Amino acid sequence: MSGRRRGRVALLATLAGLAALLVPMASPASAAPDHAPPPAAHAGSKAPRTVVLDGERLRQTKARLAKGDPALRRAVAALRTQADGWLGQGPWTVTDKDRTPPGGDKHDYLSQAPYWWASLPKTADNPMGCPYVQKDGQRNPEVDELTDHDERGEVFASAYTLSLAWYYTGDPAYSRHAAEILRTWFTDPATRMNPNLDHAQIIPCKYDGRAIGIIDFSQGFTSVLDATAILDTGAPGWTAGDRGGMRTWYEGFRGWLGGAFGTEEAAAANNHGTFFDMQLAALQLATGHRDLAARTVATARSSRIDPQIAADGSQPGEISRTRSWHYSTFNLVAFTRLAAIGEHVGVNLWSYRGPAGQRLSAAVDYLLPAATGKAPWPHPELDFHAYAASDLVHAAADAGDPRARAAVSALQAPPGGDLWALRPAAEQLDSITG
Repeated sequence: MSGRRRGRVALLATLAGLAALLVPMASPASAAPDHAPPPAAHAGSKAPRTVVLDGERLRQTKARLAKGDPALRRAVAALRTQADGWLGQGPWTVTDKDRTPPGGDKHDYLSQAPYWWASLPKTADNPMGCPYVQKDGQRNPEVDELTDHDERGEVFASAYTLSLAWYYTGDPAYSRHAAEILRTWFTDPATRMNPNLDHAQIIPCKYDGRAIGIIDFSQGFTSVLDATAILDTGAPGWTAGDRGGMRTWYEGFRGWLGGAFGTEEAAAANNHGTFFDMQLAALQLATGHRDLAARTVATARSSRIDPQIAADGSQPGEISRTRSWHYSTFNLVAFTRLAAIGEHVGVNLWSYRGPAGQRLSAAVDYLLPAATGKAPWPHPELDFHAYAASDLVHAAADAGDPRARAAVSALQAPPGGDLWALRPAAEQLDSITG
């Protein structure tokens, strides 16, 4: 993000679960209480009520760190390095973009489909070079002219990293900046994003928005839910108004997901459907609807695991892609995060075995030869990075998979170091943007 844009921002300072989205949002029976008492009470000493991360595990890790665990100290040093890098960046806002979305409101999120390209020369009569054609796995650099997508990613990643850094170190600079970033993007009336994705992944001259654009958010939004839960434990700079504002945004977005685009995306048979379920279940849990979250996770056993994972652990819908390694790991990020949500609501996805032997652990095991360097990945991949599987192997190992457990020591560390001990929730560690 350019200094000019940053300065301007600073100045502005599956389907069953889907139907259940339409329950009244503000009913006393379904509304969740505030996640934490006023900020001064805890100062991060209690387990955060996270939706993907295990809050009690975070609390125990923090206690071990306080006792001087050397491995954790090294991990926190790496975390601080990442967090320090975010301190000089942001905040960001959807209103600071040069193009106005088709609906006419700059508070609406706007992004362009990454794999669609102009098929004709751009001329005065055809300035966009329409019609656009699809080239799977080949990212059109033109999409970067719309800044919301990349800045959305920076908001999600920075808020998550800064919140974790505050939790483990107590340094208020981290929590205050995380609060500013979240407030600017989600709740400040002048800069907030409207809680919809009406104009995500547009295709010029073809679509002003698509259901498929929901994945722009679902691939990372659960990190925001966990970041706010961490801040709720008493972070400096994070107020009751911030908590209430984020809760209102979450409820609005959850309601929007119950519309036409959400219904269409929930019906997707590949990673789009998996990520939709993960995002929906996380929002249901974060807004106090534990029963709905449990239903969404439980339904995923037959609606997602059975059709998407073969008996040998391969993912047929993903290995057919030009970026087969990336999308195989990408889909499993959603599955393992969905399984983590399930642990909060009493649904065990790791123990599930489908009628043909489909299992999450088998899907992770399928990655192990390539992840550990013992064998090349046998499918098409334009940009292979072994470390993309690191968090997935950790998740399977923690869930009791002996093959994954044995492979952990042979994993390639991701850029910035292996932070699993501090934030045990799978992330997409290789970037599709290259």
